[in-house]
This record gives sequence, structure tokens and C-alpha cells, in this order.
Amino acid sequence: MTRSTLSLLAVAIFVGCTCTDADAKEKAPPSAASAKPSKAGALSDAFKVQRPEGGEYFGLYLMDKKVGYFFTQLTRTGDTATSVNEMHFKANVGTQISDRYMKETKVYEATPGGKLLSMTVESKGDGGDQLLKAKVTAKGLEVERSRPGQPTEQRVLPAPKETVEDADQARVALLRKKRVEGTVTDSIDLEQYKVASWPTGESTRIVAGVPVKLRQVTTLSDKEKVPAEDFFDEQGRMFEQRYGPTMRAVAESKDVAMKLDKVEVFGLTRVVLPKPLPDSAQAVPAKVTLVVKELPEKFQTNGYRQKYKAAADGQVEVTLLAVAPKERATRPVADPNGGENLKSTIIVEADHPDIKAKAAELSGSEKDAYTVAKKISRWVNESLRKDYGQSKDRAADVLKAMKGDCTEHSLLTVALLRAAGIPAKRVDGVVYLKQEDGVPALYWHEWVEAYVGEWTQLDPTFGEDVVKATHWALGEEARAEITPLIGALKVLDVK
Repeated sequence: MTRSTLSLLAVAIFVGCTCTDADAKEKAPPSAASAKPSKAGALSDAFKVQRPEGGEYFGLYLMDKKVGYFFTQLTRTGDTATSVNEMHFKANVGTQISDRYMKETKVYEATPGGKLLSMTVESKGDGGDQLLKAKVTAKGLEVERSRPGQPTEQRVLPAPKETVEDADQARVALLRKKRVEGTVTDSIDLEQYKVASWPTGESTRIVAGVPVKLRQVTTLSDKEKVPAEDFFDEQGRMFEQRYGPTMRAVAESKDVAMKLDKVEVFGLTRVVLPKPLPDSAQAVPAKVTLVVKELPEKFQTNGYRQKYKAAADGQVEVTLLAVAPKERATRPVADPNGGENLKSTIIVEADHPDIKAKAAELSGSEKDAYTVAKKISRWVNESLRKDYGQSKDRAADVLKAMKGDCTEHSLLTVALLRAAGIPAKRVDGVVYLKQEDGVPALYWHEWVEAYVGEWTQLDPTFGEDVVKATHWALGEEARAEITPLIGALKVLDVK
């Protein structure tokens, strides 16, 4: 599994949860948020629901191995509300340890439809230390970004549409007994994404020998595209949250939640093959067919590199192709998707002076987009030191550190391509490898797709100008949409 997939899973956890001091959790029973309406007017529905006082702790499990925990709380003081989400992830990644901590604090008006007023995001460890402070003004969302040893950066983003109900959308949906829609400002890229929650039924579980009635809510974000299934008891406590068949968060005491298992994610999450891929898969052009199961229909989209065909017993044949691009364009290239793939963001910093300067140096006077794309991808491959578990979340930080895993290679390549006037995006999926144990398997990986007159894929980590038929793309832009496949996807045959 790539480091970026894990970090975005953490963001998916935050969406739809209540958002604080946990020791009080075991001392006080769940209760509705007290208080008379503030002078500003009526009280938001977010404070008319029951939730545990003192916040909630959850252990985060990947294939039944605890890889992290998170804490969430929503409180009110007078006219304002404060949402706190805190996450810690830790696991072995190859021979390194990936250790990531993030704390998000948001302040809202406490009235119905109360606006987001400010937010602070503190990040430490894997991905780099960083503090984001943002407040809503007449100009929009004014952001101040500070990192150790680097100058403070300022930027203004569009004003957020997020409201206090979005801080605990799942419980609000239970209270209203209907679908609730809103917007959340993402803690990593600061983009705004639509989020919806709706009640999906009731069930009974036996817990410690006692039947417990649970109410279920589904929450879905336009960013992750992974339904989170939340289960609440009749006292408003969240019992469990699921993100697909192999990932879940379980309510635990603070001490239990913070005790993590020792996990090696590469071996834990790989997809073992029944036999090796043929040697011809390493050539270009090439074709490989896999017979798979447990592949949801939404992933079965035919494209220029991948073809899907239904087989017997719910199985699917996926044919992977490696073909060099034929159409060539002159820089700068118009984005066929309307500009999204040329955009500079707080992560893909295509407008950063250092990124622009390096892109200009590598591109020179060359106008052919594919030639420039290959030069940039090759430079990243040859220049970055391969270092798993030492990650950076921002392209300019990668350029400064000059090391990283596949996510750093892809992030820097995409930023340089966009700065050179070539539409580009990151691709998430699996790649064929045989590690030291000799077991043929598919490992979670990230590479690059660029528009050079037509779409083509390059792998700056492995130095491939044309991605081989060893790569199976399943998602884009390091989003969490592929996480339900982790631990569930099976390959039955190789042709």
C-alpha cells in the first residue's frame, strides 16, 4: 500500500464523525448537548443529538491489525462550536516506519447552518511537519502555512460552504431521519467536497453477551467516494465505523485505542498471484489478462490501457495493455478535462517558484509534449533517492528533500509536468513485483498519467516511459476510493 493511500484513509475517517478531552468519556454517560439557545438565535441540530461527553476514541484496523487510532469531539461554548479530530497512524513500510500524526480543529457558529469561521491543521511525522491556520474573511479562506526552517506562506482560497451540521452529519441525519447534504473543507488539500449522510436501517448485535440495538448511517464524500457505515447505539455512542470489507474503526477506551499492533503493510496488503506474469509483460507493446473476483462494477471502466469482460460466477477478466502514444501535441497543451489537470494546489504546487524553475530547466526549448514528459519523468527517476517511509506531502518539499517512495516520485513529476504546460495527474493501483520471498504478487503503487496529444502513463519510480502491462490502474489523484479493494481483491488466474 502506498503511503498516500493510508493518509487519505485517515481523512476519510474524519468525514462524518463527531468532532475532543477523552478521560471524561469513562466518567460521564452520553447526554444531549446542554444549553439554552445563544443570544444569536436557535441552537443547531448538531447540539440536539446525544453523544458521549469528553469525545470518543477509536482504534483503526486494517485487515484486523490495528494501525492507528483517532479521537473526535464536538463542543459548544456560547455562540461558537469547536470540532476536534485527532489521528495517529503507525506501521512498517518495507524496512522503514511510517508514523503520521494529524490534529484538525475547526470553529463554527453554533446556530442552525452556522458557518465555518476558522480551522487549524497540525501535521507531524510522515509527510512533514506543518501548521495550517485559516480564517474566513471577506476575501475568502485566508490560509497561513508554516513549516520548520521555511518561510511562512500565505494564500487565499474560496470561502467555505461548510456548516456546523457538517461537523457531525451522521448524527444530524439520525435526528432528522432523512438525508443530510453539506460540504467539508479537506484537511490535506483544503479543497471543498460535497458530503451526504442518510439513515440506512437498524440491527442488533450481541456485545459482551448482551443484545445491543444499533442504528446505521451511511456517509459518502465526493473526494474519497468510499461509503462509511456508522453504527450508533441508542445512547448516541458510535459503536463502529466501516470503510469497506477490510477497514474499520472500533470504539475503545483511550488506553486501548492507543495500543497499536506491529504491522508491515507491504506484505499485509499485497495481492498474491497464482503464478508469475509472462516475461512478455515487460515489453512494449504487451498484453496481459488477469481473471479476478471481488471487483465492484464501478472499477470496470474500459480505457486505452485496460479492458474488462464479464466471466462466469461473478468473475471478471481484465486485460492490461502497454502501448506507446501515437498522437503528439505541442506545449502548452490544453487540458481535455477543462483545466483540472493543469491546476496548482497546496499539494501539487505547479506555481511554486522552485517547481517552475526546474520545469523550465528540464523542458528547455523543446515543444513536443511527450518528449518533455519523458525528460521530466526520467529526471525524477534518476535524481530522487528511493526511500520508503520518509514521505513529503507537498511537491516543493519533495524537490527540496530529493527522496521518497512512489508517491513522492509521482507527486513531483505531476507538479513539474503541469508547470511545463502538460496536463497530468497521479494514478493509483497495483504493480507486479517479486520481492525477496519470491512470491509473485501485485503491490499497491502510484504512477503518472499525462496528456501529450492523447493520454499516456509513465512510471517515474521504475523509470518507464510507457507503463508496462504490469500496472493495473484502479483510481486517481491519491484518493481513498480504492481502499475497499485492499485485502478483498483476488486474482484467480493469469493469461
